Amino acid sequence: MTVSPPAVEPSALPPLVAPAADLDHDEVARYSRHLIVPNVGVTGQKRLKNAKVLCIGAGGLGSPVLLYLAAAGVGTLGIVEFDEVDMSNLQRQVVHGRSDVGRAKGESARDSIEAINEHVDVRLHPVRLDTDNAVELFEQYDLIVDGTDNFATRYLVNDAAVLAGKPYVWGSIFRFEGQVSVFWEDAPGGRGLNYRDLYPEAPPPGMVPSCAEGGVLGVLPGTVGTIMATEAIKLITGIGEPLLGRLMIYDALAMSFRTVTLRRDPGRVPVTELIDYDVFCGVVPDDAAASADATITPGELRRMLDEGRDIELVDVREPVEWDIVRIDGARLVPKGSILSGEALAELPQNRPIVLYCKTGIRSAEALAVLARAGFSDATHLRGGVLAWAQQVDPSLPVY
Repeated sequence: MTVSPPAVEPSALPPLVAPAADLDHDEVARYSRHLIVPNVGVTGQKRLKNAKVLCIGAGGLGSPVLLYLAAAGVGTLGIVEFDEVDMSNLQRQVVHGRSDVGRAKGESARDSIEAINEHVDVRLHPVRLDTDNAVELFEQYDLIVDGTDNFATRYLVNDAAVLAGKPYVWGSIFRFEGQVSVFWEDAPGGRGLNYRDLYPEAPPPGMVPSCAEGGVLGVLPGTVGTIMATEAIKLITGIGEPLLGRLMIYDALAMSFRTVTLRRDPGRVPVTELIDYDVFCGVVPDDAAASADATITPGELRRMLDEGRDIELVDVREPVEWDIVRIDGARLVPKGSILSGEALAELPQNRPIVLYCKTGIRSAEALAVLARAGFSDATHLRGGVLAWAQQVDPSLPVY
C-alpha cells in the first residue's frame, strides 16, 4: 500500500451518466428533496434515473447500498448474489427480514427494493462472480459497488473493472472498523488508481479473518454502506470530491474518521487479463492443501468418542467463541498460539489429535503447522463445530 499525507485537494469528476429525458409527476414528488438541492437538482436526478449500478453482494454492505440507491432513484440496480439468507445475517443485513431466512438473498433484496421504489429496475445475477462472467457482466453497468468480504473476489472485481473500463466503489468492514475508497483505472485527468495500488499483494491466508470468523458490529455496515452509496451518487451526478485516490478509515469505537492519500504504485504491473485469484491470494496454502485429506467427519468423530478412544480434542477458536458453543471433552488452544509455536509443547505426541474450529478453515491452518512440527497423528474436523451441531448434536446453538 502506497500512502502519503494529503497534499493536493481532490476535485469533482465529470458526471458518469447522461441525464434521462424527463421525470414524471410521481418522480418529481418522490425526489423533491433532491430537486431543491442545487448540486443535485433536476439534472442530477435525471442522471440517477438513467444510471445502471451493479452491487456485488446483498449482505452487510450491500444492504444499505441497495436500499439507499433505490430510495435515491437509481434507475437500474443489478445484484450479484448466489447465497441464501441465514439467521446470522439478520444482525446487520437489513435488506432481509425474519421471513426471508432460507430464501435467495437476491430475491429477498429485490422485494425490499421494490417495496421502497417501484420505479427501480432490479436485475438479479444469481451466480458466483468468476473469471468467465465478470468482465461481460461489468460492461452492462455504469458503476460497480463492491461489498464482498474476501480478497480473492476483491482482486477479481478490481481486475474485471479495469478490463471493462468501469469505476467502482469499494468498502470493507471488520469488527469495529470500516474502510471505503473509489477505484477507477481510466479516470480522467491522470487520476487513475486501482485496488492493487492499495494492496499490491494479498495478506497471508488467515491473517485477516472474515466477518464470519472474526465478527462485526451490527451497525457498522450501515455507516460504511451509506458512505459507499454516497460515493456512488457523487460519481453518477458529478458532484463533490469522490474518494478516488483517498482511503477513508472509520473507527466506530473511537468514533473517528481519517483519510489518507493513495498514490499509484510505480512497480504495479498493468492488468491485462484475469487470473486464478484463489491461487494468487493463497486461499489454500500448499502445506494446508497437502494435509487436506487429514480430515474426519462429524460422524467419525462421534464414533471415536463413543468408543472411548484416547484422543486429544482441541478447539482452536477464540475464547469468546468457546463461550458460545463447544464440543464436550475438548480443550481450548487458540489458533494463534499454535501458529506462533507457543502451544506446541502442550500438545501430546503419543496419542491422536483432532482439531476443530467454526467451519474447518482455521483448524486446517493449525493442522498444517502441526504437520510441519512432526505431529504424525493429527487430523481436523471437516466443517467444524457448525457441522457437528448440524449432523450430530442439533441441540447446540450455531453462530
